[in-house]
This record gives sequence, C-alpha cells and structure tokens, in this order.
Amino acid sequence: MTRRDSREWAVQLLFQMDLNRPKDMRPVLEHFWADVEADENVRDYAERVVRGVMSRRGELDETIAAALEHWDMKRLAVIDRNVIRMAVYEMLHCMDVPPVVSINEAVDIAKYFGTAESGRFVNGVLDRICKGLERPSRTAE
Repeated sequence: MTRRDSREWAVQLLFQMDLNRPKDMRPVLEHFWADVEADENVRDYAERVVRGVMSRRGELDETIAAALEHWDMKRLAVIDRNVIRMAVYEMLHCMDVPPVVSINEAVDIAKYFGTAESGRFVNGVLDRICKGLERPSRTAE
C-alpha cells in the first residue's frame, strides 16, 4: 500500500465530513477503517491529512479562494474542493512531501473521483497556489 492509497482514503473521508461535518472525528474514522484494509502507515498518513485539513480548514479555504478565478468555494464540486484542500494542506504543512508530488497526486485523484474536467481544474488552482509558496516545489525538507 502507498501514500496514494492514503490520499484516496483521505479524500473519501474529507468528502464525507464536508457533507456532514462531525463534532467528533473518532467515530467517523473508526467506522471508515472498519470497512477498509490498510496497513498502519497508510492509515496513519490518511488520518494525519484528514485531521490536518479539518483543523485548518478555514486557513486552507482562504488560500484556495484567493487562487480561484471567477469561482466561489461554494460552487466547487465537493470532490474537487476536498482534493484541493488535501493538496494545499500537504503543500503548506507536510514538509516531507514536495509540492509537485501533492499536485500530481491531487490531479490523478481528481480525475479518478471527479468529472472529466476535474483534473485540469484542480491542476490550475494548485499551480497558482504553488507559485506563491516560499519553499522549493520539487524537493522535500
């Protein structure tokens, strides 16, 4: 299992929590993992991302909103919005992941879970955000 698996599961959890925001994530996570076979590292990374996105959602949404051209956060498809949130969280807070990796993974996941236009849209938004980062885009710290 890979970080790609972690990211796909994280997006599914974020999608669920976006539509029905829980007061406590523990039962949601326990219920989700009861139906998913994942090794501990994959599960830990998915939870790291989900907890990080949920705890910094306001900050992430402000960053995303500033990068949107002629769009409003509320108008984004739920899957696209959460794929972008996940990638922006990684780009800003996961220094062990190069931003270009976050972008590539997000584009692939958006294509898989989203619409025919999702990959291109997600790539455009994340590319604008990446250009404003104060860290190298191709290396981890």
